[in-house]
Amino acid sequence: MEGFAALATEPAAWAALATLVVMEVVLGIDNLIFISILSNKLPEEHRARARRIGIGLALGLRLLLLASIAWIIQLTQPVFEAFGHGFSWRDMILIAGGLFLVWKATKEIHHNIDPAPNDDLFDTKSVGMGFAAAIGQIILLDLVFSIDSIITAVGMTDNIAIMVVAVVTAVSVMLLAATPLSNFIGQNPTVVMLALAFLMLIGTTLIAEGFGAHVPKGYIYAAMAFSAAVEALNIFARRRQARGSPTREPA
Repeated sequence: MEGFAALATEPAAWAALATLVVMEVVLGIDNLIFISILSNKLPEEHRARARRIGIGLALGLRLLLLASIAWIIQLTQPVFEAFGHGFSWRDMILIAGGLFLVWKATKEIHHNIDPAPNDDLFDTKSVGMGFAAAIGQIILLDLVFSIDSIITAVGMTDNIAIMVVAVVTAVSVMLLAATPLSNFIGQNPTVVMLALAFLMLIGTTLIAEGFGAHVPKGYIYAAMAFSAAVEALNIFARRRQARGSPTREPA
């Protein structure tokens, strides 16, 4: 209760909350891109449910981890040392999650550019297995992103109330943006490839951080924003071309 009282009376608490909300929303974008791509592999009638379950699990995991702050802090303590670096449980989780993201993005890129049909976990002919596989993979990446998100929150403030409000706000933004983002990705095939490239970049970053190489998030998100801006211009140009630009009269 003291933490919530501080939010109502202390301007510094509001500043910390605003900063943490922005950070959590930015970190949640990675999680949301993965959920959107994965849900779009399912039949249309199952997509919204998969997104809701995925985002609900993201919120549940984050709140559960917030309730285990003491355990979360211990995850950053080295468990063993190799190659001159002390590896913690957080490092190993980030490396495993990064490897999974790189594998998944590579597999999906191959699936998108290979014209020959092949067996896939998300083959619409086996809807049940596809849905279960999608939820299983969403849970796995939700766990990775949730741990990274909560450790970031713990590093920015020790006020549990601020963490809870920031996490709930960020996940609410994810919930609102999930369907528009998924629809946009589904309607623009080139955006799918760009999003998969983002996942490969994020996966590589997670692996690097797991091995102790700090990669400033600002560079990563600046590169992603620049690429997205270029793709937006390409989409705009294609739509204008499809409508047919008016021909000019010769001088």
